[in-house]
Amino acid sequence: MFEVLDGAPSREAFRLAGRAIPRIVGEFWTARQRQACSLHEISYRACFKPQLPRYFIERLTRPGDVVYDPFSGRGTTAVEAALLGRRVIANDVNPLGVILTAPRLRPPTLEVVADRLARIPNASQRAEVDLSMFFHPDTEREIVGLRSYLAARRQAGEEDDVDAWIRMVATNRLTGHSRGFFSVYTLPPNQAATPERQRRLNARLHQQPEYRDTRAIILRKTASLLRGLTEAQRANLRTAAESALLLTCDARSTPAIPDGGVQLTVTSPPFLDVVQYAADNWLRCWFNGIIADEIARRITLTRTPEAWAAVMQDVFKELYRVTQPGGWVAFEVGEVRRGRVRLDEHVAPIGESAGFTCAAILVNQQRFTKTAHIWGVANNACGTNTNRIVVFCKE
Repeated sequence: MFEVLDGAPSREAFRLAGRAIPRIVGEFWTARQRQACSLHEISYRACFKPQLPRYFIERLTRPGDVVYDPFSGRGTTAVEAALLGRRVIANDVNPLGVILTAPRLRPPTLEVVADRLARIPNASQRAEVDLSMFFHPDTEREIVGLRSYLAARRQAGEEDDVDAWIRMVATNRLTGHSRGFFSVYTLPPNQAATPERQRRLNARLHQQPEYRDTRAIILRKTASLLRGLTEAQRANLRTAAESALLLTCDARSTPAIPDGGVQLTVTSPPFLDVVQYAADNWLRCWFNGIIADEIARRITLTRTPEAWAAVMQDVFKELYRVTQPGGWVAFEVGEVRRGRVRLDEHVAPIGESAGFTCAAILVNQQRFTKTAHIWGVANNACGTNTNRIVVFCKE
């Protein structure tokens, strides 16, 4: 087993089929343990810190190995693996996953982004849907112009790496709670308020949308994402991009991934019905021409641990197929339903029934961010309070 298990601060045993599985509690990674690459600073609901996948990638893979995430979200695992010189496969049923991941494997320079933005015209009309509660009329025309330009480029088969980067940054800057976003003050940028909820928020705060310069915001965010990115990291990203496999499949069926093609999977699946991904992303879907209702029908949201376990059973069967002998799975779950449901205790037997051996459960203690406090999350109170990573190996 890997070195972290030695000298761990707290141990306990979880009994599984008469065997004691070590459950190890400690602070294995923190935000200050190692400064994460700025390229990760893309907001997305229910995403984990890049220190989590890095922890396992460094210990369980070598440069050139394939690292996979079947529920990739914003692409944290894929980007971190690429930065570390690994090959990547990422999958998410929501196509926003590819929109947020692929451009960061081929980051442009600030100069070429500025040149491209200068050539994109504004629209003369506002959006076909009412977005007045979020955006100043002139800001909205800029957004519509950008949306139309990107749609035309994609439809013509002309969208390039610079267009994809601008699409990614704009998608991430649509709404948020600072002047670094296109919108008036609203919810944190990992969730989009409904129009009616935003109207109520505007009334309560006595606010109206002010003009925001979308081009300037995109450029500032681009500079922030690219700051400190080294030439070695850029080279690793380019290499990973050449062979990257970015999918939008059901994680239970990924025929594009060959048998035994993966050395390490690091992932975090949807937790019961805690996060409403399609509802949170309705505005991002609009901007990218994605029908949110269709995505909602494809995303599996289960309301009971038993139903969730049934879905994950099929996921683990597929993970066993794609994992090479000697390969690993780090499956991150958490406490939900105010700590009453420990999903790690459901995951361990599921993985073993698929053929894996459960090597350990790591429980990473964490401090909460400002965003967590906004949602009323406190230690041992509600929400997902700990990273619980069930580690499996394929013998």
